Amino acid sequence: MQLFRDRSQAGQELAKALYPYRSWPNPVVLALPRGGVPVAYEVAKYLHAPLDIFLVRKLGMPGQEEYAMGAIASGGIRILDERIVRSIPDSRRVIAGIIKRETEELERREKAYRGHCPALCLQGKTVFLVDDGLATGSTMRAAIAAVRNQRPASIVVAVPVAAADTSRELRNEVDAVVCARTPEPFHAVGCWYENFPQTSDDEVRDYLKRAEPLREAV
Repeated sequence: MQLFRDRSQAGQELAKALYPYRSWPNPVVLALPRGGVPVAYEVAKYLHAPLDIFLVRKLGMPGQEEYAMGAIASGGIRILDERIVRSIPDSRRVIAGIIKRETEELERREKAYRGHCPALCLQGKTVFLVDDGLATGSTMRAAIAAVRNQRPASIVVAVPVAAADTSRELRNEVDAVVCARTPEPFHAVGCWYENFPQTSDDEVRDYLKRAEPLREAV
C-alpha cells in the first residue's frame, strides 16, 4: 500500500473520503494536537468549516510511552484501560504521577495554542474529530467522551489511517468513522507516512492562524 507523503497530503486524501458528509449541518473540525492539526486543516478547508483544537493527552505505559494505557482530555475526562493498569506494579502511585504530568502539559498547550481565543461552541454542531491516525484509539475515545458532554448534534471520527479493529470498535461510539485506509497488518501510525516528524507548537499556531478566515465566516 502506498504511503502518505506527509500529514498535509494525508489530509487532502481524507477530505475526499469525507465527500458524503459535506451536507451535514453546522460542521466544526476539531484537531487533536499536535499531529492531527495539519490533517484537520485540509479537512476544514474542504468542508468550509471552522477549525479548532481539542486537547487530549495520551497516558503512556511506564517505560513504553508510545503504548497507550489511557488518555485525558479537556473537561476532566479520563479514560484508563483497566486490564493494562492491573499489570503495573504500584499502579495507583505510578498512574497518579503520569496523570499529573500530562495534565500540566495539556494546560500548557491550551495556553500556548489558543491564547485568549475562546473554544468553539459544539452544542448542536456536526463535530469532525480529526487525528493523523488511530492505533489503540485511547486518545480518540477520550476526545469523544469530552465532546459528547457538550451535546453536539453528531460526532464523526475522521483519520487518514487506522488499525481495522480500532476503526470497527469506534463505529459503536460515534455517528460515523471515516478512514481513508485500514492496512493490515497495521503496526503503527508513523509506518504509513514517508515523512512523519513531530509537529511543533509553532506549526500548530501557524495552522490555526491560517484557518482564522474559516472561523470568522461562521
